[in-house]
Amino acid sequence: MRYLGLDKEHQTDLMARLEEMPGFVERALGALSPGEAAVRAADGTFAPVEQCWHLADLEREGYLTRIRRLLSEQDPALADFDGDRIAQERRYLSLSLADAVSAFRAARQETLALLREVRGESWQRAGTQEGVGKVMLCDLPAMIAEHDASHRREIEAWLRER
Repeated sequence: MRYLGLDKEHQTDLMARLEEMPGFVERALGALSPGEAAVRAADGTFAPVEQCWHLADLEREGYLTRIRRLLSEQDPALADFDGDRIAQERRYLSLSLADAVSAFRAARQETLALLREVRGESWQRAGTQEGVGKVMLCDLPAMIAEHDASHRREIEAWLRER
């Protein structure tokens, strides 16, 4: 699905889903104690604090970087974001859940503000993302929404386990 090819109603719906994700994360996980937030799911899926830092860091270092580069460079080579490696290197389990939620909210607001400024043919600017291939700016909102949905399912599964 390409954002550019969506009618106005579907574009609005997609942006609303992107805007809602930080609120979902905060409602679902915000009241957890540090100990609870560091418990991984039975299947080894990220603990809540890892989920939130992953979302924040991917938003800042993945999506925002890709959007900026697509807007400013001709056919950029866009790096992959190795979430598992970064979670270990940055020791997400030892970090603050509240700080992660706040960082994710701020980064998502920045992403949305940037996307709302894109006009016309700029949506068709393209680059090559490592591990994905050719991507256009108009692909990113749907890609972000799909990633959000995946983490929402993991968070909901974690909550059901509790």
